[in-house]
Amino acid sequence: IYYIVGAWFLAAELFLFFCVFAFGRRKGRKAGYLPGHSWKAMSWVLVPAVVILGFDLAIDHQQVPMWRAIKEKLPPADQTVTVKGKQFVWDITHPGADGKLGTEDDKQTMNQLYVPVDKVIHLNLEAEDVIHSFFIPNLRFKQDVVPGRSIKGWFKAVKTGQYKISCAELCGVGHGNMGGWIHVLSEQDYQKWLRGEEITTTSRLDKDSL
Repeated sequence: IYYIVGAWFLAAELFLFFCVFAFGRRKGRKAGYLPGHSWKAMSWVLVPAVVILGFDLAIDHQQVPMWRAIKEKLPPADQTVTVKGKQFVWDITHPGADGKLGTEDDKQTMNQLYVPVDKVIHLNLEAEDVIHSFFIPNLRFKQDVVPGRSIKGWFKAVKTGQYKISCAELCGVGHGNMGGWIHVLSEQDYQKWLRGEEITTTSRLDKDSL
């Protein structure tokens, strides 16, 4: 999508510069006054507006059901994690061996999210101070985190590895350093992590996650 948008942007800018130099002010040439009251003049605005509106309605027709499926009807959770954003860290609470939050065996981490592969993970997203945005590029997951609210989100990671977490909302002078990692582990390695045993994760970074 970046290449498509970039190509159209470049074409539009080149056309703009062409018009500036080709039809700019010249000696002995009087500028015309176009009031824009005729249908011919207004068509240059109305026709593109109708075309853009048509594209927008078509996109809405496709995206609204998808939005509802992703945001309104969450699939049953295999695990629930609480993520609290605060300047300039992610405070993450995982369920312990009992699989439940709010018990004595909860595991607390800073900027490090551990999840088992192929499991539906629900997130309780909270903010302590200002608005943040919890962003995992590789999972196509991004959600604003607002003080005073607990916002639900979910994902299902299908490949083991280590992926970048970022804050995608300007939240102060340390915003650029507010990040972390999500460790997607096999079930065996995840159970080892719960027991406090040493594990290793394979990095699967690409240019979209940086």
